[in-house]
Amino acid sequence: MSEETTGMGTSTGKVVDAFIEEEMKTSYLRYSMSVIVSRALPDVRDGLKPVHRRILYGMENISLFSDKPYKKSANIVGEVMGKYHPHGDSAIYESIVRMAQDFSMRYPLVDGQGNFGSIDGDPPAAMRYTEARMNKFAELVLQDLEKETVDYIPNYDDSLQEPTVLPSAFPNLLVNGSTGIAVGMATNMAPHNLREIVNACLAMIQNPNLPDTELLNLVSGPDFPTGGIIHGRAGIREAYLTGRGRVVVRARCEIEEHKGRNRIVVSEIPYQVNKTTLLEKMAALVRDKEVEGISDLRDESDRHGMSIIIELKKDAFPDVVLNGLYKHTQLQDTFGIHNLALVRGQPKTLTLRDLIRYFLEHRHEVVERRAQFELNKAEDRAHILEGLRIALDHIDAIVHLIRQSPDAATAKSGLMGTFNLSEKQAEAILEMRLQRLTGLERDKIENEYLDLTKTITDLKDILAHRERRLEIIAQELRDIVEKHGDERRTAIQDHVDDLTKLDLIANEPMVITVSHGSYIKRIGTDAYKLQGRGGKGISGAGLKEEDFVEHLFIAWTHGYILVFTNLGRCHWLKVYEIREAARTAKGKALVNLAQLQPGETVSAFVPVRDFEDARSLVLATERGIINKMALSAFARPRANGINAITLDEGDRLICVSLASEKDDVMIGTHQGQANRFAMSKFRLTGRGTRGVRGITLEEGDKVIGMIVAEPGISVLTITEKGYGKRSDPDEYRITGRGGKGVRNFKVTDKTGTAICLASVRDDQEILVITRLGNVIRLEVSDINLIGRDTQGVRVIRLDEEDTVMCVAVVEKEDVDPLKLESAEDERARIAAEAGPASETSNLADSEVDSDNSDEEAGDATGEVTPED
Repeated sequence: MSEETTGMGTSTGKVVDAFIEEEMKTSYLRYSMSVIVSRALPDVRDGLKPVHRRILYGMENISLFSDKPYKKSANIVGEVMGKYHPHGDSAIYESIVRMAQDFSMRYPLVDGQGNFGSIDGDPPAAMRYTEARMNKFAELVLQDLEKETVDYIPNYDDSLQEPTVLPSAFPNLLVNGSTGIAVGMATNMAPHNLREIVNACLAMIQNPNLPDTELLNLVSGPDFPTGGIIHGRAGIREAYLTGRGRVVVRARCEIEEHKGRNRIVVSEIPYQVNKTTLLEKMAALVRDKEVEGISDLRDESDRHGMSIIIELKKDAFPDVVLNGLYKHTQLQDTFGIHNLALVRGQPKTLTLRDLIRYFLEHRHEVVERRAQFELNKAEDRAHILEGLRIALDHIDAIVHLIRQSPDAATAKSGLMGTFNLSEKQAEAILEMRLQRLTGLERDKIENEYLDLTKTITDLKDILAHRERRLEIIAQELRDIVEKHGDERRTAIQDHVDDLTKLDLIANEPMVITVSHGSYIKRIGTDAYKLQGRGGKGISGAGLKEEDFVEHLFIAWTHGYILVFTNLGRCHWLKVYEIREAARTAKGKALVNLAQLQPGETVSAFVPVRDFEDARSLVLATERGIINKMALSAFARPRANGINAITLDEGDRLICVSLASEKDDVMIGTHQGQANRFAMSKFRLTGRGTRGVRGITLEEGDKVIGMIVAEPGISVLTITEKGYGKRSDPDEYRITGRGGKGVRNFKVTDKTGTAICLASVRDDQEILVITRLGNVIRLEVSDINLIGRDTQGVRVIRLDEEDTVMCVAVVEKEDVDPLKLESAEDERARIAAEAGPASETSNLADSEVDSDNSDEEAGDATGEVTPED
């Protein structure tokens, strides 16, 4: 390729051999560095990209200061494009627009008049319609530019000079931030509060080695122009110490009551979020039912501020709806911080300390160059005044010399030679007006000279001492804060956890059903309509013919369920992980939630709100063995379960309840017997122990249930043929642990054997479910309160082949969960005031077994069996 080009046209020169790989590499690197240095990244000193710097410099050239009239934006664009930035008018105008938007910049640099866009994403008006000028902050950026404080370079056509950087009297890069995409790198710097950043600068002036902990205490975090709430400080700390970090920002939302319903009012949204897009996303979520509970959505924002109104349905949970919006919309957004800026023309990732240090170095250089400029000006003026003083002292001789001179050049030479003056002094004397010869003017010259002498001395002291220059920087920063400082707009919450699945679920009571075939589901309690006693009920479970519902109870979605099996083991479920299904749905196989062993079936469930409950777990077996353990011992079970109680051969775990030491426990049997005794009469043991005898059973009898005899409850007994009754617990006298107890229910062929023993209150309801899956819901008060030795009343009318299988106690739908907790506290207080239960026995009662010996193995001695 060393030959001259032939063929098309005449040869214009030599052809140079080059490898395409090297040529591409070199050209691309040149292009990349041009974009990085000349377009995309801000300078660490003034925080401006070239286009912003040229806009402000061009506005100064046409005197568009904050106290001057506005001029058309097209005029500014033409000035900047024609002289300094030949990259198209759209890029220049878009930069002017952003510098004028108070929702884009924390401290805008341009004062705009007209439509400069909105937070809704509306575009600005054309440049021929809008007007602009600098504001006070832009003037601070340009302050002292005329005093040779920065270097200049030729513009694009070498016809003019433009500054390489602006003096910037305040740390513009930190307070306004910056965003830019270069080639292979990008910057995204957060805006900050002016007062906080200046305080950090002042602290570093006093102590350049200020510890990071103190520096981070002075700068709380980013301060976005749109406000919002930053969640957590970990991302802020990482960004300040490394130059990179992620900050989670949430909208400022308030939940308030309006016309009997709750609503969410959004007054601030995260930085750089488009409000219109945000509203469209919310509407789509409501339409697609990804977020439920919203009845209306509207924007009531006006010139006084932002106001997005989210009306909620009557039964909606405001916190759950809000958490759903945080998760699925930009009401919660992430601002990724990357402090990348140009340092001496090279891109660098900078920490907070670096950003402040480079700004202070820049200001130090500006103050030094300004002092030198002012010193030169003062010395030049003093030199002139010295010549004028000489002229006034020899005025007659000077006038005579000038009158004798044929021209000005001769007069100037004569003055310089005769009176030893410089050329500038001679010229000043020749240009001096006659009024300067008056006495008043002579005094003015003398006073001006004395003042200049002091100024020169002060400026030389500034140039000689670094401490003086630093104090000047500090004082100027204090003055700026005093005039322009404001309060933070963005709040910061210290300890905030990330949104979890639990935050998106309302904490409400649910009906949990488990079939004999081990299918589990949860249903809202409102799925069951209130009926009267003796009704037929409604279909409660869609089961196979050979399956039936065996367990039914109430649990809270934020709580847990301890699943106890016939083998004495315990598994742990989260309520919200259980699939919510329709009333007639089959549900999900329990084996998918709990890892049951072969031959292991569920025998008891204990819903738990949290494991800090002071009550103990009481476990009862089918053969009358009872055990007491701390609830906290079950807080961390293994995936395949833990051993709860050691069982005798042929025995199985039948009941588990929560009770306190002041409570009495009552155990009921299949044949209608019940034994009541105090919790304090047997001691607390660890997991895996056998326990002691709770009741002595007759041949063929077995335990069906266990209740805690709390104040204010009644004893509910339901039989397999649908009969039931309530009895006063005071009718069951306290006997010794291990006795046969007293009669609880008169079992006949008409009633069938007892299948349920439960404690209820008058303000509760019950759900009764049958073998064929029918469910009836009725108020407890509909069931008669009668004596313990009776057969009760009909609770549910059964088909001939149907029998009752399970009963659950339900709180009424209009009861607030917080009120339920208050009621539990009240019952605990009543029990504490009542004191320990009496142990007096009425031996005359023929139904009581007087034999109360501790014959069983592993009695109150509490021998511990090792956990498997």
